[in-house]
Amino acid sequence: MIFQAERAISPTDGTVRWTVIDEDFVIHVESTAYLAGLRALDRSINTERVYASRLALYLSYCDKQGLDWRTPSVLVLSRFLHWLVAEPLPPRGPKASTTRYRSKGTANAVLTTVCEFLRFGAVHQWVPVEVAAQLSEPKFLKFVPAGFDTGEKGEFRTVQAKTVRFAVAQDGYEWLADDQLNRLLAVTTRARDRFLVSLLVCTGVRIGEALGLRREDMHFLARADCLGCQVTGAHVHVRRRMNPNGALAKSRFARSIPVTDLVVAHYADYQHERDLVSEAAASDMVFVNLFRPPLGRPMGYDNAKDLFNRLALRAGFTARPHMLRHSAATSWIRAGVDRDVVQHLLGHVSQSSMEPYLHPTDQDKRDAVERVAAGRAGAR
Repeated sequence: MIFQAERAISPTDGTVRWTVIDEDFVIHVESTAYLAGLRALDRSINTERVYASRLALYLSYCDKQGLDWRTPSVLVLSRFLHWLVAEPLPPRGPKASTTRYRSKGTANAVLTTVCEFLRFGAVHQWVPVEVAAQLSEPKFLKFVPAGFDTGEKGEFRTVQAKTVRFAVAQDGYEWLADDQLNRLLAVTTRARDRFLVSLLVCTGVRIGEALGLRREDMHFLARADCLGCQVTGAHVHVRRRMNPNGALAKSRFARSIPVTDLVVAHYADYQHERDLVSEAAASDMVFVNLFRPPLGRPMGYDNAKDLFNRLALRAGFTARPHMLRHSAATSWIRAGVDRDVVQHLLGHVSQSSMEPYLHPTDQDKRDAVERVAAGRAGAR
């Protein structure tokens, strides 16, 4: 039996949800209930889609191996983890010739979702409690990050660690240099797309936050008192809300981010382009479909991914929306902007979340080494 993730669209309001079905199009009740639980926690539709495919993978594996998905042992989960990296991925197209495999990091992510699902099942009595209990084990932290509260007697040094996982090195975070950002804007031919790219570069917002913007969030005049906004200067408001395209701001805290005159100019160009498509007038979303049907519908994640794939092909280098977020943060930090200000602009709650956004160049590292060496020589 092969299970698969399937998108379900409400016939009344067009709301998109994800479910897991088998070959006979029968809904897998437990996994679908888990996905509904994610929605109750305000997880994005993109997260729901990814988790649905991971659960379908696990259920298919169990059925093929003749296993009960409710009662996996640690050995079974370990075998599933190794199967994930050994099993070739389906070819991307009919002419694809290269065999692809999942990375160990991807396999860990799949198993993490499965473990969360099993714990959810234990709460609802679908899965034995002892199964959920074996998914983690106590681990004592010899070293802790700066600012970590270990407790009065070090009691917080003991945490629950995953029982089954690959040990993998943390991947580096990709970003774009200034000349690459300029090149990306140069190959963008449409006003809407140019505004989206410049907005991401300027504000560092996540792609879900950008796609979730509404026209009421765009305050591009010197003052917005008439709108009940006391923030001065051109800026955008990022708010967490449910949107018809499934876009969702990750942070639960609303924030405002200043924008440059160039972003405002690109927005004005986009409005002229948008006014030529009558179907777009009815939508209060900022980014809508203008060039392919259904015209006027809010732009979704898939549209944005296709756009950046085309731009990357023209520019001659890899370009993804999240890389522009890292680029914005890196530029702010190099310009001497205080960490707490950058943290607020990015919408991070924890200061430790700032570490992935530090991208020193080779020259930065050379300057640091030479600066320290010069200081040591002067002290002799």
